[in-house]
Amino acid sequence: MSTTVEPPSSRSAGRPSREPGESRTSPTAREPAEAAEPRTGRFAWFAAVREALDKPLTAYYLLLGASGLLLTIGLIMVLSASSVYSFRVFDNSYAIVTRQLMWVALGLPAAYVASRMSTRWLKRLAFPAYLVALVLLLMTAFLGVTVNGNQNWLALGPIQIQPSEIAKLALVIWAAATYANKERRLGQLHQIMVPVVPGLLLATALVVVGRDLGTALVFMAILLGLLWVVGAPARFFTFSLSILSVLAIFIASTSSERLGRITNFVDPFQDYHDAGWQPAHGLYALSTGGVFGQGIGASQQKWGDLPEAHTDFIFAVLGEELGLVGTLLVVGLFLTIAYAALRVARETADPFVRYCTFGIVVWLIGQMIINVGMVLALLPVIGIPLPLVSYGGSALLPSLVALGLLIGFARREPEAARALAHRKRERGRSLVG
Repeated sequence: MSTTVEPPSSRSAGRPSREPGESRTSPTAREPAEAAEPRTGRFAWFAAVREALDKPLTAYYLLLGASGLLLTIGLIMVLSASSVYSFRVFDNSYAIVTRQLMWVALGLPAAYVASRMSTRWLKRLAFPAYLVALVLLLMTAFLGVTVNGNQNWLALGPIQIQPSEIAKLALVIWAAATYANKERRLGQLHQIMVPVVPGLLLATALVVVGRDLGTALVFMAILLGLLWVVGAPARFFTFSLSILSVLAIFIASTSSERLGRITNFVDPFQDYHDAGWQPAHGLYALSTGGVFGQGIGASQQKWGDLPEAHTDFIFAVLGEELGLVGTLLVVGLFLTIAYAALRVARETADPFVRYCTFGIVVWLIGQMIINVGMVLALLPVIGIPLPLVSYGGSALLPSLVALGLLIGFARREPEAARALAHRKRERGRSLVG
């Protein structure tokens, strides 16, 4: 199976030059004169949208805007969803959102640094980051703290972290750097397989030891996504998916609680007072929200009926308070990030940027799909948070850094960089004038 990303030569051949900030669809001397005339009629809006989306800085602004909106919505929803729990446990309705604000205060500078970091330094840090991730996963597997049946937390002094969330970012960067270094040899299957496949399988095995099936599935999604983009043959995916299905069922069968969630997710009401309690109340929340929701702070399910209301099931509270409009907005923002990132991956001539971008998209969008699927009772409840929205610093920090990398990739694309430099010069001239 060959990758759908075109080689740099085919992307750049015959492309007319243009001024910084000029639309990719702007008429040039080679195009007919009538192309410069504005379109009229019912398709005029489509042409205007297409022209706006085709500008060099579109991906940069879409990534920046969508990420900022998701983070803002997440803070609002964490405040609302956690207020009752915080008051009951900490005697302070703002205890949990205060912690989330602390993680945001740490994550935003980290994201800014990541956006300014060159790909050369990222490649140098790739293997050390992978080793650190493996060490943390190994410590978690044998010395970790068990929470909700999963041994996926590690106590470091007064705080607890979830190393598997950090490992997602490290694995993506390491795999991307490895494939970028082997770019010219990826036509051979063994070059595609080694060392990325054994390396990610080792990390997945350490997560499975801690009985964290959800994170293990995300790891495998990242692996399969990267294998697809580098051109692994189709028969490999058929074989891999068959093996993964068997392993997932076997791992699930080792826990009666997890097996109950998997067997009852289609109809959570058949075991309403046990395994179906959480997904059933998630559906109650969504159905109560209707189209426009009950209003921020008006959720009833967060008063104790819905477990993990501010973490894994925050999407249910969002649907109850902001309705169908709010849920579609959040899903649309994730899809906007995916569109902008894949556009960067398509346009770049740097294989590391292409593979790293694609891996981050698979990670974040895959987690979103799994989380939304859990809340809608389309997938079993396997404890996957909603990126940027759910509470938790261990998940928020790596996600912000990953988005910072995407924003940096977008702003360093040659046409985007020229457009930014042109705007900076024009701003300087206006200030001098």
